[in-house]
Amino acid sequence: MLQCLTLELEMGCFWLNWLAKLGYSDITGIDYSPLAIQLSGRIIEKEGLSNIKLQVEDFLNPSPKLSGFHICIDKGTFDAISLNPDGALEKRKQYVKSLFRALQDKGFFLITSCNWTKDELLNEFSEGFEILEELPTPTFTFGGRSGNSVTALVFQKK
Repeated sequence: MLQCLTLELEMGCFWLNWLAKLGYSDITGIDYSPLAIQLSGRIIEKEGLSNIKLQVEDFLNPSPKLSGFHICIDKGTFDAISLNPDGALEKRKQYVKSLFRALQDKGFFLITSCNWTKDELLNEFSEGFEILEELPTPTFTFGGRSGNSVTALVFQKK
């Protein structure tokens, strides 16, 4: 049984529904906000998906039961933590520690970021993770140079 974890349910709810519709049966979505959990619960109920667990968790201080996942998906949580004006560097380090504990050995971590480049993310997750894949994202060209406004990477826990 494949255990999947999504962080921050605003975008995570899309991933939860998609994974459940693909047939995955052990899916957990977390958010620090009880209101986000309630809203996601209503969406999941409306979709008729009963194989998704939702729980209130602060990913920087997770409960011990938040472990053993095969896959962790993040679309926005690391970005939000990084923008915190109070101790962002320490909070990013704690995020990496929490991620390491949440994933089983050789587990996969998918991150989509609007704030970080590939090289910056490689640096942030260099301890304990290795890059497997850079996923294609839309590009733009300005002034003769091309770039991406979104970075999407797949890491594996070492």
